[in-house]
Amino acid sequence: MRDVISAAVGKTVRQVARLRGGGSALPGLVVEKIDPGFLGRVLGRLPYGVVAVSGTNGKTTTTKMVVEMLEARGLRVFTNKTGSNFSRGVVAAAIQECSLSGRIDADVAVIELDEAHAMYFINRVPPRFTLLLNVLRDQLDRFGEIDTTARYLQRIADATTGGLVVNREDRLVARIGEITRERAGGPQVRDFGLAPDLLATFPSDDDFHADAAAAPSPEPADAVPADVTLTKLGDHKATFVIDGEDHHTSLKLEGLYNTFNAAAALSTVRMILAAGPQAGQSIANQPTADSAAIVEALSQVRPAFGRGEQLVLDDQPLELVLVKNPAGFRLGLASFEAAGVATMIAINDQYADGRDMSWLWDVDFSTLATDGVNLISGTRAWDMALRLEHDDVAVGHVEEDLGAALTAFRERTMGQPRRIYCTYTAMLELRRALALVTDVEDIW
Repeated sequence: MRDVISAAVGKTVRQVARLRGGGSALPGLVVEKIDPGFLGRVLGRLPYGVVAVSGTNGKTTTTKMVVEMLEARGLRVFTNKTGSNFSRGVVAAAIQECSLSGRIDADVAVIELDEAHAMYFINRVPPRFTLLLNVLRDQLDRFGEIDTTARYLQRIADATTGGLVVNREDRLVARIGEITRERAGGPQVRDFGLAPDLLATFPSDDDFHADAAAAPSPEPADAVPADVTLTKLGDHKATFVIDGEDHHTSLKLEGLYNTFNAAAALSTVRMILAAGPQAGQSIANQPTADSAAIVEALSQVRPAFGRGEQLVLDDQPLELVLVKNPAGFRLGLASFEAAGVATMIAINDQYADGRDMSWLWDVDFSTLATDGVNLISGTRAWDMALRLEHDDVAVGHVEEDLGAALTAFRERTMGQPRRIYCTYTAMLELRRALALVTDVEDIW
């Protein structure tokens, strides 16, 4: 009966919030207050349990990869597809998907979790599987330094009951894997990694601040064998080594970083399928961990909203590229060719973006110098303009208001392909504005 009441209250709040144009997480906030055990009961019934995806960069797209690969293998998956990765966002997603009886029609939950807010979640719903992607400097006002973030991720690993997948190439995440392996009775641990000649393409936060002499070194002889290794990169192509066998595939994903995160997703899906349902539970058609089939499913995954998302505006392509920390912005600039594309940058500093924007000074914007940046917007537009001036990047126009900026950018770049680098809240506002003038996927 308690599930029925909580589901009814949450769905009512959600309907009212939508009518008022309000936030997607509000129903979750209300249900968290009136019934803190709701999420644990709802997700605790799923045969394959809960999969947590966390880390600084790439959570949304990697979660999408895991979800779609599992669905391609026949599992029914619940996820927080809006990318609202605070606990209230997960509860809100559960309210949206559950029946009036409080039941979710799914075999497994794959949940993207904010590094800090995951603490609330794991206290109520211990994950059966966890994927930890990376630890980079991000939202410094919330996390302080990267050691704080690593401690949060360690706590998620400690709460995990079945299996843990870690990034072998990230010093702090790899250490979490080592600690977990040494813990008696801990979960199974698998690594994903890179071929030695690709290490320099994906610098860790340590590498980002190292001089040339301290550049990433070749894979040491005693390196932990990776379950899935990315060995080759191409234009929307990649090669992964799994069980000693090369798997070549095309990709619809955008961005170098997403290709490396695909190795993480592959390893996670392999672990989930190999483990099967939890003790005492079963499903009618249990899929196998067929690597070739999983890689084929990966080839069909498209970018998540705002993460290299491709729209069409005025018969020209428009790409939205989320940026939220120095390493992510640097990889974003390296992933997309600047020539021949009109560029806009939108920087907000709301809570979900992180209030400290000093990291903009750690990004090298020189690749934008040739064609310049057509327009800059957001609450920290002038900070961005000042930063570009120091890299000799010409700026066409500055307009703090995002709506006015989008209109101006559209008028100034008619007939050209366009790209917008944007922080999280700027991306959400731009998507809402773009939805008025072109087709934008509704993710709410």
